[in-house]
Amino acid sequence: MDKIFDSLKPYADLAGRVLIAALFVISGWGKVTGYAGTQQYMAAMGVPGAVLPLVIALELGGGIAIVLGLFTRPIALLLAGFSIAAAVLFHGAPDQVNQIMYLKNFAIAGGFLFLVAHGAGRLSLDQLRRPS
Repeated sequence: MDKIFDSLKPYADLAGRVLIAALFVISGWGKVTGYAGTQQYMAAMGVPGAVLPLVIALELGGGIAIVLGLFTRPIALLLAGFSIAAAVLFHGAPDQVNQIMYLKNFAIAGGFLFLVAHGAGRLSLDQLRRPS
């Protein structure tokens, strides 16, 4: 059975990266197209709207980099920290929906920490960048 899982590993690594990064690519693009509204929401939550360009760069650029498997470990570490910060800043309300969002963000951070620990895998630009 291990041989089957071992043969699937490169594809599971790629699928996992795509699935975890899709949320960030879509969210980052949504912030680009809804820039003013996102700035207002951030300000209402006590976060300066001036940091929005950095958020977009991390979500959109970082998400694309994770899909490609490029600089995976450092970007995954940044996205793990970002996910935890977003949970604390935006999902601390005691209602059930915010509690689920809070835990979801921590679960996503856990997935990114797996990428930090194990890297992007064989089907990645990181693998191509490794010295022979």
